[in-house]
Amino acid sequence: MEANASILFLFPMKNKKKYTGWFLQGLLGISLSLVYLNSMAPGLTWANNGSDGGDLIAAAATNGIAHPTGYPIYLLLARLFQFLPIGNLAYRTNLMSAVAAVFASSIVYRVATRHLGDRNELAGSISAFAFGLSPVLWSQAVITEVYALHALFTAAILYLSHDSEFPAEQVSQDRILGLTFGLALGNHVTSLLMFPLLLPGNKPARLRSILRRLAWIGAGLLSYFSLPIRAASQPPVNWGNPAALDGFWWLVSGSQYQFQLFDLDPFSAWIRIRTIAGLLIEQFGIPGLTVGLIGIIVFYKRNRLNQSMVWMVAAHSMLAIAYATADSFLYLIPTFLCFSIGIGSGVNGLMESLDERLPKTGLAIGFTSLLYLFVLAGIHWPQVDASHDRRAEDFGKQILAEAPANSIVFTKGDKATFALWYFHYALRQRPDLAVIATDLLYLDWYQQTLRATYPDLELPGPFPFASSLTAVNPKRPACYVEYTGLKNIRCFPPPSP
Repeated sequence: MEANASILFLFPMKNKKKYTGWFLQGLLGISLSLVYLNSMAPGLTWANNGSDGGDLIAAAATNGIAHPTGYPIYLLLARLFQFLPIGNLAYRTNLMSAVAAVFASSIVYRVATRHLGDRNELAGSISAFAFGLSPVLWSQAVITEVYALHALFTAAILYLSHDSEFPAEQVSQDRILGLTFGLALGNHVTSLLMFPLLLPGNKPARLRSILRRLAWIGAGLLSYFSLPIRAASQPPVNWGNPAALDGFWWLVSGSQYQFQLFDLDPFSAWIRIRTIAGLLIEQFGIPGLTVGLIGIIVFYKRNRLNQSMVWMVAAHSMLAIAYATADSFLYLIPTFLCFSIGIGSGVNGLMESLDERLPKTGLAIGFTSLLYLFVLAGIHWPQVDASHDRRAEDFGKQILAEAPANSIVFTKGDKATFALWYFHYALRQRPDLAVIATDLLYLDWYQQTLRATYPDLELPGPFPFASSLTAVNPKRPACYVEYTGLKNIRCFPPPSP
């Protein structure tokens, strides 16, 4: 108890522990906010695997539909942030990721302090900083992407699913937990892996509790009904055109990407397993990894929260291994969240053990651990810093400046396509152009979107190509755009009459 006393003297009130917790949580929020704001992308960015940013920003700004699985909750919240009177449209959307990551880390603090015994405020702060400053989460907190919000929902579900928080309010817990889970699915469908956490531990009331939670999950899933409503206005970013049932299912099921699930040979799977181990070391360093393993193995306690975290680590690690995409490592964020709590548990256990032999040594261990995390953050800063990345902004501006009047701009690749969608659709620049993604031309819904967006453009069917499209629009110049490390634009004037 001596370590706590050194902090609690600041709060000469009856409930010192409560006020200490709020003070440390506030300090956590301010510290992470300063870190994120100073490393945040100033506008549209490709940093930290952020090439989807232009699609998400444009979809939110035009009341449109983002790439599968649609992300209705993300789009609704992003649109609210886009009304903030600060920075440019992309910066305001980036800001939502930072806010989500700060709140996610704050909830980790709450989970850890509930999980630990004496000195839990300091150990909880260590868990929260370990997660908030982990490079993968940090990298997503400074760009436009769905993963920081996914981290927030994951932390909230873990927090709310711990039965002891609502010992006399089971009905309230069922409603809040069910609704949170439904909203989480409206942001990212991989939240489905958290479903086992919704099974209540109170056996006598289990059936009624499950039914209540399922009902409120349904309420949260109503966000998906916003997709056909948005699609009905025929926005320029309208993936799947979910106004019809077949388009809705194509979008929310992610059928375009399903082939990448379990599309790995044994050797590739082994490489991914090794990569995950390397990422764990990268997040927390060898000392952090060691302390986390001590917390998980030596100080493990058999309780519902630990069992939930074991499931989360196993399920999300398997998904990261099985899903054959370049950015599948982002699905490890819940794994890193749980390991961060393990680090706090390890520090807490070491503090208690050392204080029994050497009084006041535990506090030194705790503050040394915090200092270590801050030093590690300084090492990681250049890796995740997006504050100087202007490649996407420069690319989009240069393409729009060089494209001839009334030209058809054919884009190839996500970076080129989504960057131009941001400038052309979200910022409404160069309305004389027709921006066409060649990678999507074969899809019926995209052809429908092009006809609605550019009614004066002739679109041959049923399988248009760039060459056939230019042939039926002979008065319009054609430009071909791609980003391969350098700006690549080739423009051709319309043929002579």
